[in-house]
Amino acid sequence: MDIYIITGPPYSGKGTQSEILTRELQLKHISTGDRCRLEQEQQTAIGLVMAEYHRKGDLVPDSIMKSLFGQILDENIEEIGIILDGYPRTTAQVDTLLELVREKGLRIKRVLNIEVPRAELMKRAMERASTSDREDDKAPATHIKRIEIFEATTKPAIAYMKEKLRVDTFNGMGTIEETSRLIRKSFNQ
Repeated sequence: MDIYIITGPPYSGKGTQSEILTRELQLKHISTGDRCRLEQEQQTAIGLVMAEYHRKGDLVPDSIMKSLFGQILDENIEEIGIILDGYPRTTAQVDTLLELVREKGLRIKRVLNIEVPRAELMKRAMERASTSDREDDKAPATHIKRIEIFEATTKPAIAYMKEKLRVDTFNGMGTIEETSRLIRKSFNQ
């Protein structure tokens, strides 16, 4: 199983681009956020702990994410490939994922990093809040906190991944189709 990682700030279009790649490359899209919400809805042991962190807009601790991702990799071991959307978000999670992948004899094929300026992220956040039925999308303070957490923890994790993995960076300011075209073009390089 090949593993692809899609990363970038909140509201950069990671989920949308993941869905496109899923269709085009027959990958399975693993949205960390969706999986965490499912665990919470089903009130699993891990979900109950995650709910408290999500309610505050905080990142779930690495130890909990390691357990969850071990499960996710085991559940999807027969897939041709998966695209991880929303994980890893910290340098510790990068190390955890690399360790899990090594233990299971898998490989991370590449990291797709979408960059979008902060002002555009806030604009997109407000647009999503007006159409989303997710409670955690309603509060502007939550949007700001998500972006600040990205800048403080995930940006350094992306820099760290560049030391260990192939990371391709894309300008996410264009249309969905333009960004998708840039990403697809990189697969031929």
